[in-house]
Amino acid sequence: MKEGHAPVPVANAASSGTRHADVLVVGAGMAGLTAAAELHGSGRSVLTIDKGRGPGGRMATRRIGHAVFDHGAQFVTARDPRFAASMAEWERRGAAREWCRGFAGEHDGHPRWRGSAGMTSIAKAIAAPLDVMTNTRLVSLRVAEELWSADTADGQTMTARGVVLTAPVPQSLALLDAVKVPLPPRARAALTAVTYERCLAVMAELEGPSRVPPPGGFAPPSDLVAWIADNQAKGISSVPAVTLHATDSFSRLWWDRDRRETGSELLRACERWLGARVAGFEVHGWLYSRPVTVAAGPAFVALETPPLVFAGDAFGGARVEGAALSGWAAASALQRLVG
Repeated sequence: MKEGHAPVPVANAASSGTRHADVLVVGAGMAGLTAAAELHGSGRSVLTIDKGRGPGGRMATRRIGHAVFDHGAQFVTARDPRFAASMAEWERRGAAREWCRGFAGEHDGHPRWRGSAGMTSIAKAIAAPLDVMTNTRLVSLRVAEELWSADTADGQTMTARGVVLTAPVPQSLALLDAVKVPLPPRARAALTAVTYERCLAVMAELEGPSRVPPPGGFAPPSDLVAWIADNQAKGISSVPAVTLHATDSFSRLWWDRDRRETGSELLRACERWLGARVAGFEVHGWLYSRPVTVAAGPAFVALETPPLVFAGDAFGGARVEGAALSGWAAASALQRLVG
């Protein structure tokens, strides 16, 4: 286990052709963005691609009508000094705000931050000076003349001296297996041992204020629901809007069922905290919501020549902070291996 051009704004995929960089980062969640920012700051050329519509990964914010929902990661904590300094800087730049220091009346003194306009605000602030291509899905990754060569679904080709994979580990392994990239047996064994929880998330607009206690989020005493948040009380939605996160056990049991039926079941389970009629709702499924079995070390060097490094919260710890620490560790590894 081992732990490095001119900036352009976040954009959709560019026109077809071949592009080269020192490092290709796959995934623009917290791990991918911190890796890319660290490498960019050290003078390396970096391309970051993500299949989503914008950066952030599970730091996800969605607007439905006038309602705004954080439907993935709900807040950020900081224990590591470097990450705490980064949070202070993002707060200074207006990308993050302190939400609270505890939930359901239990104040422990530890700040919980949220994005200023939703969790994606933090990701967008990190991505702003970087070369990030969204709506860009990787379909092929292979070694060609001691470089990595990557093809995207829209016909682009990119070459790089090193690659950082930050998608959930099963997805990254599936990509490598599909194109027959060989991994050392010990590396494969360590990576296939990583497991994740699932989470069905309900985003519901209400016709009036909810009964979720201040500061607007808590873990209810329920076998079905792991978390309920009031996005209006949180400060990101102008209208009453709640997010429900189902437990892993409920999510697995109901994963393949009708999403409307699933959402209705979860809303019934939280009826006492809703406090108002539901105006409408949507359901999102997080197949890899939170790592349960994690790999040792903040980043994982699967191959050294050419370098292939895995990063994410499955390596640095199951929090936004853990993903950031993993991204920095991956950058450190690439700085050493790419030179």
